[in-house]
Amino acid sequence: MTSDFLAFLSSPFAALVPYGWDDVWADEFAPYATEGLLAGRVIRVDRGQCDVVTTDGVLRADTAFVTPNDPMRVVCTGDWVAVEPAGNPRYVRTYLPRRTAFVRSTSSKRSEGQILAANVDYAVVAVSLALELDLGRVERFLALAWESGAQPLVVLTKADLVPDAATLGHLVQDVEKSAPGVPVLPVSSNAGEGLDVLAAVLSGGTSVLLGQSGAGKSTLANALIGEDVMDVRAARDVDGKGRHTTTTRNLLALPGGGVLIDTPGLRGVGLWDAETGVGQVFSEIEELAADCRFHDCAHEAEPGCAVLAAVDSGVLPERRLASYRKLLRENQRIVAKTDARVRAEIRRDWKRKGAEGRAAMDAKRGRWH
Repeated sequence: MTSDFLAFLSSPFAALVPYGWDDVWADEFAPYATEGLLAGRVIRVDRGQCDVVTTDGVLRADTAFVTPNDPMRVVCTGDWVAVEPAGNPRYVRTYLPRRTAFVRSTSSKRSEGQILAANVDYAVVAVSLALELDLGRVERFLALAWESGAQPLVVLTKADLVPDAATLGHLVQDVEKSAPGVPVLPVSSNAGEGLDVLAAVLSGGTSVLLGQSGAGKSTLANALIGEDVMDVRAARDVDGKGRHTTTTRNLLALPGGGVLIDTPGLRGVGLWDAETGVGQVFSEIEELAADCRFHDCAHEAEPGCAVLAAVDSGVLPERRLASYRKLLRENQRIVAKTDARVRAEIRRDWKRKGAEGRAAMDAKRGRWH
């Protein structure tokens, strides 16, 4: 070990190192240290308050001091914050600039994003093998994961329910084809299979655990931590879904290094300005599109479309193209709610398609007569 590293470990912030503290965070926090504030990482948020792990232990703090009405600027699990050393109530004064942020659109009709976790290195998408694979949902989660800046990882849980190795291999391959550039790892929390590999990957930073209710996230979190810290309830046999056993996002230190943020099961996962993430998930379509005759090809009926040619030849599954179109349209609608230019482009596109449709209908009527 170098003398600088030893000095870092013996610093007043050494207790925060297991939670991801490093020299860069120390530099970011330096101005607040001169004000006598405490550095800490948010491990849980609920009802306008949060639990923060600090050098003085875990403290309860109020988040009202930080902008409360913008869902993108509220304190969230994974944030590094500056906390008042005393007070009743004790307040979080600010959070440090986020390196990454996992964001989805809110369920409201307003154009808002909801931040689920901050400063995440790995986005672990848990998919249960107790049910038929929903590749479209996997692609949706991966689009948000790539957009966040984190490295996605798909974990196929309950692998013990697929005892045939060949069948399990085919399932892994199906997911890999829908997740270019993303590791896919089958695991069984009950049998302990694959957990050592997953733990080794996650030891390198902060991970967020994502997936539907019933995907086995809490069971997986318990297996990685080595004790039952998360409540677990059995999934329904009829559809494999469980209740939201996790109701808040919790940050937990892993025994082999790294930290894990467990999240509630997400019934709805709306995109939030995730065009780059969508492009990453469907990278083979983006590469094919570079060979289309027209640079603004919509891959619908244009002549010289390389994407449609790939579908016709069987190189590109039609399901992939349909999923790509769906996520792009959804993302465009979200962006259009706040971007007047995009709204105008969509209106022009609607008018153009409407005119083309009327012209086609007129042509048909002319032939009929």
